Amino acid sequence: MAKPSVSRDAFRGLFAFYAAKAHHDHNGVAEGRLLKLFGSSDHIPDRLLDLWSSRTELIDPEAVGKIMSPLAHQILDGDAQYNHASDFLHRLLRELDRDVH
Repeated sequence: MAKPSVSRDAFRGLFAFYAAKAHHDHNGVAEGRLLKLFGSSDHIPDRLLDLWSSRTELIDPEAVGKIMSPLAHQILDGDAQYNHASDFLHRLLRELDRDVH
């Protein structure tokens, strides 16, 4: 039986976590951007979540974190903006591909 893809709620949790940090740091602008991504993550295509799951399965979790964390911090710092959570996920996948090769 195939391993299930990462749950949509788990991926949404990423944005919620960083939004909570932005709230704690009194950065309402970053918090708003992250909450927008949190809301739009309900509409990430299943095929994209499946792709994310299959790619991260092959990589050490720490390596994934080393790629993901700086990208999330770029949002917090205002150095990156994404219109939809799937845009962020596409960026993560590109970075994973670059890191693996």
